[in-house]
Amino acid sequence: MKFLSNVLAVIVGLLVFWVMAFFIIAGIVAISAADEKVSIDKNTVLILNLDGKSIVERTSDDEFDFSMLGGFGGTSTVGLIQLKRAIATAKENDNISGIYLKAGLVNGGQAMLKELREALAEFKESDKFVVSYGEIYTEPGYYLSSVADEIYLNPQGMLELNGLGAEMVFLKGFFEKIEVEPVVFRVGDFKSAVEPFIMEKMSEESRLQTTAYLNDLNEVMLAAISESRSIPIAELRNISQHMLGQSTKDVLNLKLVDGLSYDDEIMALLREKLELSEDDKIETINVTQINKTGGSTNRLSKNRIAVVLADGDIVSGTGEESIASETFLQEIRKLKKNKDIKAVVLRINSPGGSAMASEVIWRELSELKKEKPLIASMSNVAASGGYYIAAPADTILAQPNTITGSIGIFGMWFNAKGLLNNKLGITTDVVKTGEFSDFPSATRDMRPEEEAIFQRMVEEGYETFLSRVTEGRQMSKEELLPLASGRVWSGVQAQQNGLVDLLGGLEEAIEIAAAKAEVADDYRVVYYPEQKSFFEKLLSEFSRDVQLAYSRLKWGMTYEIYQQVEKIKRMEGVMARMPFDAEIR
Repeated sequence: MKFLSNVLAVIVGLLVFWVMAFFIIAGIVAISAADEKVSIDKNTVLILNLDGKSIVERTSDDEFDFSMLGGFGGTSTVGLIQLKRAIATAKENDNISGIYLKAGLVNGGQAMLKELREALAEFKESDKFVVSYGEIYTEPGYYLSSVADEIYLNPQGMLELNGLGAEMVFLKGFFEKIEVEPVVFRVGDFKSAVEPFIMEKMSEESRLQTTAYLNDLNEVMLAAISESRSIPIAELRNISQHMLGQSTKDVLNLKLVDGLSYDDEIMALLREKLELSEDDKIETINVTQINKTGGSTNRLSKNRIAVVLADGDIVSGTGEESIASETFLQEIRKLKKNKDIKAVVLRINSPGGSAMASEVIWRELSELKKEKPLIASMSNVAASGGYYIAAPADTILAQPNTITGSIGIFGMWFNAKGLLNNKLGITTDVVKTGEFSDFPSATRDMRPEEEAIFQRMVEEGYETFLSRVTEGRQMSKEELLPLASGRVWSGVQAQQNGLVDLLGGLEEAIEIAAAKAEVADDYRVVYYPEQKSFFEKLLSEFSRDVQLAYSRLKWGMTYEIYQQVEKIKRMEGVMARMPFDAEIR
């Protein structure tokens, strides 16, 4: 046995050595690439290859493709900030002749896609070309790509234009089978974040709000496609509603694309636009490379507009993968004390989370607002707790296809008595000094007086939420109540009902912040929190991808249910979170 133990120890040691050696070599390669000086040759094409990538708010300026390190199942990401900077640089640089866009299978929220689309539209004002090509266009991919001067589809490909849908997973039957009873406390007819645990399908209220905001998001998308493709919007609605583009010939006849071509034919088209011969090489540059050229950078100024990225679930404590209240408030305090920071833009992409954590962040932002202008810029989602932390802002901006609102509170507890007693044969007993010493308990039914305590906590949390919004929006409670009750709104609706001031993206928010700080002609933009070092990100990405791959392998087809159960673990106390985690597609 000792011999086998020694052999195992040697094997493990060698494995660790080779993994670490691989990381070190990858790091050296990445650092060398980061130091590389990049120049742009004449007649160069910027390649935006977003196929299979997810658009996030920000990635590293010296981005490294972590999917190359073993393929553990993580999705490759690309930052919206980096993409917009690259497009702006390409517009200004005379050596860039055009953009070749491959984004048929891009994964991104509707608001982010709109901002990227607008950046491409601004690029076209320079009279440079944008050509898009895809083997398959999903709806988000086509929405983005439709801004191009010319769109081409593989002759054997497909294009999806059949409207938006949101599918939710319901766990009521699952909990019944394992004899676990979700105990729910909520305020508001529309606070349906708890519905997956207690129902088998959507409530009428939830269906109403989901239909309303999906229709708005779909209209924003169709209107943009209609303008770019010069197709009447009524005709596009008919195409979408009846999925008329079922074949590549249909898609071509409907003028959704300009041609059916293979990749080599697109290369020939690019050579023609660049006035190159058949054998000439096409000079290309990617996003990371063009952002190293120094073009379109922030102005050299002592006056700074801070953009604080609030991305993910809102939770208590510390952390980097979510909006952790303790980590976040420390960041805000630094900005408040920094005399070079003249204004702050809070960029929110969050469905909410802990009501307590939202309150902690709200307080710190309210204190910041006393010292400096505070502008909120809503990305894909800024709902429930995400709206809570936006409330103190001087001005709130959202995109027309942002999902926001959901002003409501809920609490949840799980009674596992049936699972423990009947399924597992486990019983418990308790000794206590007071009537409520074992409250709350997952091993017994909740008593009526205990339910009253929990419900009062939820109602008090709701009242606090309402007061934060009425104060920030300068509304009366009577004006706010019809807009609250946990209802979700599109950005268009939110602007109409006063929950949002203006429709616009991050750039507009930055301009407003600079104007309010009276530095509109002399400022630079800085982003917070500061980015991780290469090795910190490397280890973080590697660890996350390993965990993701293991979970998918372990849970197989039930992986989505596993994800929902994992979220239950984080639902401690009173929550300010939007309904469901609806996947819009």
